[in-house]
Amino acid sequence: MTIDIFQIDAFTNKLFGGNPAAVCPLTEWLPDEVLSNIAKENNLAETAYFIHKKDNIFHLRWFTPEIEIDLCGHATLASAFVILNCLNYNFETLVFETMSGELTVSRKDEFLEMNFPSRPPKPSALPEIIKTSLSKQPSEIYKARDYALVYDSENDIKNLKVSASLLEGINLDSGGIIVTAKGNHADFVSRFFTPGAAVFEDPVTGSAHCTLVPFWAERLGKNELHAFQISERKGELFCKLVKDRVFIKGKAIKYLQGTIEV
Repeated sequence: MTIDIFQIDAFTNKLFGGNPAAVCPLTEWLPDEVLSNIAKENNLAETAYFIHKKDNIFHLRWFTPEIEIDLCGHATLASAFVILNCLNYNFETLVFETMSGELTVSRKDEFLEMNFPSRPPKPSALPEIIKTSLSKQPSEIYKARDYALVYDSENDIKNLKVSASLLEGINLDSGGIIVTAKGNHADFVSRFFTPGAAVFEDPVTGSAHCTLVPFWAERLGKNELHAFQISERKGELFCKLVKDRVFIKGKAIKYLQGTIEV
């Protein structure tokens, strides 16, 4: 069987920036073992698979090299980019049926805007193993799906070192570790780490902003926020909180297109 594959850099308009995701359009679902093996072979943070159901409705799933996950922002943005710019479907808004319910992505000029659930964090204690993995301790600790560690400055986030080896055996129930602070040239900045994953530091994490946006909206007293994820590849996100939804807007660019044999 031959399957089309695209690799898209999401949350950037420059190749080799943002977060790369593999996207595979399907006509029917393959066994989960096959989907998982393709994701392992790709060895990217996420591989997305979608099936066109009808009209502008698509069924979308996301796999890391280890597991299927319930929500992924950059691979959703990448999937929308493939549908609208590579497969040339002529829709203004796409509806994705996912493990996290219905998600929409809409064209907004040169951007794509995702409509995701808000996941506000609550104050939390930090497991000792995470504390010991950090080169500097946070000033505040919160948790939603992911731990959200708040620091005093953007330089704290840039300079922070997190030990992948110390965290290798920890289980965060499919979550990760967000570190964040107010930004020097944006409302806030962040980085994201996933213990035990093939990609330990995720370059740009859309799903983490489901937690970051409600947190910083309350902290800064504004619902429209400009954000940078300051990983080595870097990504830029334009975000908005509307009730219990987070709108995340970004760009994307195609890196490769080909076929795989299964």
